[in-house]
Amino acid sequence: MTDNVESLLLEHLKQFQGGLARIERKQDEAVTRLGRLEVAMAGLRRDVAHAEEGAAEGGVRVDRLAERIERIERRLDLGDAPRPSAR
Repeated sequence: MTDNVESLLLEHLKQFQGGLARIERKQDEAVTRLGRLEVAMAGLRRDVAHAEEGAAEGGVRVDRLAERIERIERRLDLGDAPRPSAR
């Protein structure tokens, strides 16, 4: 009878080990996938930062062009540019 109990316990332990091994493989897979997601997120953040940088540079260019146009309009007395008051 002791042999049967030992055999049954050994069989259950092997099943537990097999189940644990499957869980560990799944966990390793999840960790790997999470790492890939983190890398992808970092890439997206980098892309967004570059896009924002480009938008800011474009805004600066537009501001400079607007200033140049205002100067030209003032010199030529054109448009709605504010005119310096003559005192």
